[in-house]
Amino acid sequence: MAKGFGGMDLNSLMAQAKKIQKQIAKAQEEAAKETVEVSVGGGMVSVSANGLGEIVDIKISKEIVDPEDIETLEDLVLSGVNEAIRKAKQQMDEKIAALTGGLNIPGMF
Repeated sequence: MAKGFGGMDLNSLMAQAKKIQKQIAKAQEEAAKETVEVSVGGGMVSVSANGLGEIVDIKISKEIVDPEDIETLEDLVLSGVNEAIRKAKQQMDEKIAALTGGLNIPGMF
């Protein structure tokens, strides 16, 4: 039997990798159902993203809508979207790290 890493045979290592891969796929499915919400501009713009980093909702307060200053609104929306995506990615990374013990396994996810 072929010995691999740390005396562990290759078949056992591959079985463990497949198990982790299935757990990660399940975590990704669950993450798609979870959302994170961020507010920027003192709550004038709120953005929600799911665990896959997809924006699922944007709320804009009427008070921030000023036809003479559309750039501020654009900046707030951009900032909110980027922060929501960052927060969703961080949440997903934490879930994966918990499954892999912090190992970054290329090609696994």
